[in-house]
Amino acid sequence: MSYLTVTPDSRPLGKSGILVSPIAWGMWRFGHASVAEGRRLIEAAFEAGVTLFDTADIYGFDGAGGFGDAESLLGQVFDAAPGLRARMVLATKGGITPPVPYDSGRDYLMAALEASLRRLKTEQVDLYQIHRPDILAHPQEVARTLEDMVASGKVRAIGVSNHTIEQHRALATFLTIPLASTQPEVSPLVIEPIEGGLFDLAMAADMAVLAWSPLGGGRIGDPQDARAVAVCATLDRVANAAGVSRAAAAYSWIMAHPAQAIPIVGTQNVARIAEIPDAFKCHWTRQLWYDVLVAARGVKLP
Repeated sequence: MSYLTVTPDSRPLGKSGILVSPIAWGMWRFGHASVAEGRRLIEAAFEAGVTLFDTADIYGFDGAGGFGDAESLLGQVFDAAPGLRARMVLATKGGITPPVPYDSGRDYLMAALEASLRRLKTEQVDLYQIHRPDILAHPQEVARTLEDMVASGKVRAIGVSNHTIEQHRALATFLTIPLASTQPEVSPLVIEPIEGGLFDLAMAADMAVLAWSPLGGGRIGDPQDARAVAVCATLDRVANAAGVSRAAAAYSWIMAHPAQAIPIVGTQNVARIAEIPDAFKCHWTRQLWYDVLVAARGVKLP
């Protein structure tokens, strides 16, 4: 019986020339840890084989304060353990600016990058991403801004997050350098990027797909409706056969797609971080992979 291949080998971050781990670790809730706790989490991720670390300037914001807290904590960790920065591919994001929803204007993004670098206490980020599309920003202006970030040496590669297919295409039209990545929400419960064409666009353009919320915002661990229960039951068939958690099976299911999407694991628990390599123990047949997709769709394939 043949299986879909999911391996721990490093892979290209699009056309950037940067190699990254097949699973990333995200810092959405990272800002609430102490420096010592933050360092333990990062070292646990390294131990689990992670080299791609994803943060954002808004991580830590609770609706009233905390903007920049995750980046600031990471910068403090770098101060305490300077060697950690050189071991990681560091990605951050900008463009969400409370109380105004989004701003991808040149002045704001340039200032946001500088502020991120100050908080992170680094001179360069490996990947800078537009966090959410700003409807009021012309893609030509955004393109020039991203190109200037790279030309300055402060950014190695550029990407976008939560953009539609047409927003990708519009931005790419004005870029002279490639988008290295796209970051949509993807999980066995959120399959629109798979069925709606974003994964196909990523493969055609050679963009890496960074999948945020790969456990469906916790619904994979605690299914509350019939569709989620059906998806989790199928994931459990693979997880139980491999002797791993359902979460590991969910990560593996995402990675088994030929787009080679990179799940961003958000757990802040050292023991669960240590389980990341379990994803590579799962074995997917085409039938089992499609069984999850059909359960997620709620209707049979045509």
